[in-house]
Amino acid sequence: MKKEVCSCLRARLVEFLIQSAQDLQVSPIVKYSALSLFADRFYPSLTGEGTNGAKSWLLRPLRESNLQLFALVAIWISSKIHDSPSPSVKSFKSLADITIKEQHFTTKDFLEAELVLMQVLKFEIGMLSIPFRFFEDLLAKFSEVARVGKQLSLDACMDIMDLIYEKREISSFNCSSHHLAASIVVAAYAITVPLQKSEFPILQWVKFVTSCKEEDTVDTVKNILMHVFEA
Repeated sequence: MKKEVCSCLRARLVEFLIQSAQDLQVSPIVKYSALSLFADRFYPSLTGEGTNGAKSWLLRPLRESNLQLFALVAIWISSKIHDSPSPSVKSFKSLADITIKEQHFTTKDFLEAELVLMQVLKFEIGMLSIPFRFFEDLLAKFSEVARVGKQLSLDACMDIMDLIYEKREISSFNCSSHHLAASIVVAAYAITVPLQKSEFPILQWVKFVTSCKEEDTVDTVKNILMHVFEA
C-alpha cells in the first residue's frame, strides 16, 4: 500500500477535493473540515501498518478512484456537520458520475465509504481546531483595529491555505493550527497589501493577539511564501 500512496497522488486527491467543494458550492468551513478529515487524518493513516480494523473492498486494492470517493465522502460528512439542511448523497453521486472516470459508484458505495472512513478515524470527527477557524477570527479582529485590514481578504488567506494543502501535509509545518493561521494572515498581508500602505506592525499585533513567538511566525511565513512563489 505504501507504494500506492505517494506524494503526487496526494496532491491530485487534494486538488480533486478542492475542485469538488467548488463544484458543490459548499461553504469554506465545510471545505476545510473535509480537508482536515481526508488529507490530515484519513489519507496519512493509509501509509501506516493498518487502518484501525476497517475492512472493505474500497481499501483493497487502494485505487485512485476509490480515494476520490473517500474525498467526496469527507465533504459529505463535513456538510452534514455544518450545513442544515445538508446536500443529499444523490448530489455527491451525481458529481462522482461526472468526475470519477475510472469507476462507477452507487449510493450504497457512498454509504459504505462513509462507514469505512469513520472506522479509520475511530469515529472521531471533531474539527474545532482547524486553521480556517483561527484565521477567519484573526481577519475579523484585524479589520476592526486597522484600516488596512479591510484590504486583507479572506479569499487571499484561503488561496494560501489551498496551496499549502496541495503542496504538502499540514502536519509537516510542525506547529499548531493557531500558529499556522497566524502565519497565513501575515503571509497574506505581505502578498496583498501594497508596500506604501504596509506600515501596520502586523507581526507585533499577531504576537499580541495569539501569543505566538514572533521569530516562529517569521520562520513559518518564510516557509509559506516559498511554496506560494514556487506555485
